[in-house]
Amino acid sequence: MLLGACKILDENVIEVTELAKLNILEYPDERLHTIAEPVDQIDESIRDFVKDMAETMYDSKGIGLAATQVDVHKRIITIDISEDQSDLLILINPLLLSRDGEVVSQEGCLSVPSIYETVARAETVCVEAMDLEGEKRTIDADGLLAICIQHEMDHLEGKVFVEYLSQLKRQRIIKKLEKKRKLSDG
Repeated sequence: MLLGACKILDENVIEVTELAKLNILEYPDERLHTIAEPVDQIDESIRDFVKDMAETMYDSKGIGLAATQVDVHKRIITIDISEDQSDLLILINPLLLSRDGEVVSQEGCLSVPSIYETVARAETVCVEAMDLEGEKRTIDADGLLAICIQHEMDHLEGKVFVEYLSQLKRQRIIKKLEKKRKLSDG
């Protein structure tokens, strides 16, 4: 599949060249620490970008993707935790209304390939967000969906899941990723 490119033309217009897979930033890329800006208007460029995000997420065998991960710093998330990729959830300008309980689980991330670590998250969350039509929705989530929503919302705040780990573990992960990149480069 071809790689696509995204360029923000102004606050609300994102130009996507080629309907194709987007490039996913990899940790420790500093751009992953950029806090995303709200989407002011949902137009055709946003809808096209969301389609490219979903295609990229599916092609990469992921269950969630935040716009920050593809170097577009807008508050947009795509999620699909279904087995058959049939339940795409789009969250634009998500706002966490409440969280409750605690669950500890293994997490991975498309921006931290092949790394899985244990992270504590809220067991249930309530989130308000807009869909592609600009309609506000409230979503009560638990289980994997709650974990995924929190993980992706962290990306919008410039945080990667490995930052919940100790400094020592993060350094080991960085070294492992650098070694893997060097091996794949040549």
